Amino acid sequence: MRDRLKVVLDTNVLLVSISSKSKYHLIFDKLVDDEYDLFITNEILMEYEEVISLKYNSSVARDVIKSLLILPNVYKTSIYYNWNLITDDTDDNKFVDCAINSNSHLLVTNDKHFQVLKNIDFPKIVVINIDDFASQLGINT
Repeated sequence: MRDRLKVVLDTNVLLVSISSKSKYHLIFDKLVDDEYDLFITNEILMEYEEVISLKYNSSVARDVIKSLLILPNVYKTSIYYNWNLITDDTDDNKFVDCAINSNSHLLVTNDKHFQVLKNIDFPKIVVINIDDFASQLGINT
């Protein structure tokens, strides 16, 4: 039996996948349809809510967060060790730590600060951009 795809989504990826008008909306739909597993932390949830509130409004943010919390394929992870692998924008480390702790297959982001992870052998984190992730899910963008 194949392992389910375990993923951490950076806020920029979740943000552009929410709107039904976005070419990336199928990423959110496939999450809702239980086609991959998403790993989050409380800190990630707070950032999701803050950024979605700024881009849309607080009502949309609350609805997205509530949806994430009730989906059976969204897993809250506790962080016990901070790796501090990203120095240019240390706030991004919350996604890295979540990916490591959850043993995720992919960290999906369009943020250039994560590129430093490609040069780190241990712990190995596979970072891909939103287009590559969409393609992996069988979505044509």
